[in-house]
Amino acid sequence: MKFRLTTIAAAILMSHTATAQNSDELERIEVRGQHLSVSESNSVKTPTPIIDVPQSLTIITAEEISERGITSIGEIIDYTPGVNTTQGEGHRDAVVFRGVRSTADFYLDGNRDDVQYYRALYNIEQVEILRGPNALLFGRGGTGGILNRVSKKADIGGEFTDYTTSANSFGGLNAAIDTNVTMSDSSALRINAMYERVENHRDFFDGDRYGFNPTAQFELSDDTTLNVSYEYANHERFIDRGVPTGADGRPVEAFEEIVFGDPQHNYTDLEAHIFRAAVEHKFSDAVKGNFSAFYGDYEKVYSNFYASDYDATNNIVELDGYIDSTSRDNLILSGNIVGEFETGSIGHTLIVGSELISTHSDQNRYNPVFSTTGSDRELFDIQRPISINGLAGVNADGENFTVSFSDLNDDTRVKLDVLSVYVQDEIALSDHFDVVLGARFDQFDIEVFNADPAVLETRSRTDNEVSPRAGVIYKPMENVSLYASYSRSFLPRSGEQYTDINGNNDKLDPDTYSNREIGVKWDFVPGMSFTAAIFENEQSSPQVADNDPSTLDIIDSEINGFELQFKGQVTDAWYLTANYSNLDGEIVDRSGPTGRTPRELPEQTFAVWNTYQFTDKFGMGLGATYQDDSFIDNGNNAVMPSYTRIDASAYYQISDDMRVQLNIENLTDELYFPNAHSTHQVTVGAPLNAMVSLIGSF
Repeated sequence: MKFRLTTIAAAILMSHTATAQNSDELERIEVRGQHLSVSESNSVKTPTPIIDVPQSLTIITAEEISERGITSIGEIIDYTPGVNTTQGEGHRDAVVFRGVRSTADFYLDGNRDDVQYYRALYNIEQVEILRGPNALLFGRGGTGGILNRVSKKADIGGEFTDYTTSANSFGGLNAAIDTNVTMSDSSALRINAMYERVENHRDFFDGDRYGFNPTAQFELSDDTTLNVSYEYANHERFIDRGVPTGADGRPVEAFEEIVFGDPQHNYTDLEAHIFRAAVEHKFSDAVKGNFSAFYGDYEKVYSNFYASDYDATNNIVELDGYIDSTSRDNLILSGNIVGEFETGSIGHTLIVGSELISTHSDQNRYNPVFSTTGSDRELFDIQRPISINGLAGVNADGENFTVSFSDLNDDTRVKLDVLSVYVQDEIALSDHFDVVLGARFDQFDIEVFNADPAVLETRSRTDNEVSPRAGVIYKPMENVSLYASYSRSFLPRSGEQYTDINGNNDKLDPDTYSNREIGVKWDFVPGMSFTAAIFENEQSSPQVADNDPSTLDIIDSEINGFELQFKGQVTDAWYLTANYSNLDGEIVDRSGPTGRTPRELPEQTFAVWNTYQFTDKFGMGLGATYQDDSFIDNGNNAVMPSYTRIDASAYYQISDDMRVQLNIENLTDELYFPNAHSTHQVTVGAPLNAMVSLIGSF
């Protein structure tokens, strides 16, 4: 379905409510939590209520994460409109933002967090998911959206210790503690720590995860606050890349219990050290500055075998694989000044900022060599388990083999420097009209040394990009806003992980992404809101022309859709969140529209979650998430079937300081396939399972 935004925008702007005359009687009530307001987003970097932000976004708080038993980014995505999960090859968070797959558009307190790994939630105050290109505030990437985690900060004046312990029916365990100590009238220390034993329904799957995050806050003066933080993350787990598809292009359900990998050499291992410091200074009642330094040191390796082809006639599977390692350090220095002032009768909220990024990243990949074939692939009879264990086994012809990761696929050393400057003005023209105007300049300078002995070359490229943003907000009432916006972003040809600029990539300009969106936001009462948005995302990709290499073909493709989202306290006892999204797109190549749909683009998704408080001590939750069928590949040859999963919870307040909680996933025990990476790597969803938690404080 295609949407003409100009027509719909005109219709919305004409729908001025007849009750606008009562707007003077309304008073905005902002309820603040310990550190921030759920009516504001840390991501937008200005003190702007969500209702005044001309963009779709969703916020989930730490309280919601706890009550719903959420333990991963993927579980948040399942209940968020306009986004869905992708497999991430079994070793990383990966999200499809409005039809654009991403493994790098993740942020921590607004700082880029682009290493590929599974992010923990034990030290998170809230998670913010913004949809649409976001280059003005976040720079390159953000092509379909971004996900920002807001970390817990030390609280001066607070004295508390919170804990969570849980066990699930697969045998997994989790324990986390959050303790805050006020050291003086001007300082506090907070420590978050966690341990998780990872288990699930698949053979050989196990793992361990540790996290330790002390943070301190210092009031250096009445106007200056310093937050410092260190986080240690260690995560090891089995990699499972799912099952192949059959001749009908659908996942083979008969293989739901078979793991297509090596029990000993399908794994990922991450160790990270992350340091953060942030200073907030109030220059005056109207001007505030934020300055931060972020340094992350990451060491990661992942090794895996996976199904690369399937012969249904002979019941034979082909396995391929590789081992990949990354050593990366990111240094990010950023700062902005936010000022609120008036010019005559016009109000302004102006933000001016700059960012410096220095990244060094070494990565290499080795392919396996099977002794029987002399190549990186081998055929196996399909059985449980597949006959490979510890880099040895028996192939489909009954031959014994050994295998080693000895064939160098690539080895690159990357040096990346980025300089960014941005400015944005939120202009209040009247009580009813606001305009947002801004732009960002990025200088993206990359140098890649290809250390492959057969190549041994250095390539470099510098991209200078300007990313504009514009928005109009009309507020017929204080609690209702209608908006229209335009924004752009870009992605350099070195890709999300900037591993190489081989071939023509050092000559081609970045891909650019633009977003046109209109929407409405309505806060019925404090704590209850409805939002709707209609959008068009367009990608422009320069490609070397087939007939004349000295010229470029510009290939444009579009994804259109709309989102609906309701969230709030319907009654004193009933809390409801519900959302729906509808997406439509078409792949365009050099010859024009192809009639094919982009991969991982379900036309419809729907999610609802209810919590009902039956008594002061007892409550229950019930929810469902639905995902329409979608194509696994851009050739539209393989299909991920639609599914509906029902989840539930119950909790009992033992005392003021202790709660016992039960969370049940997949209540109807449906066999489903939530995501994939490619045609023969489709994730098998977990069957009926339960988690029991004890949550309290002292």
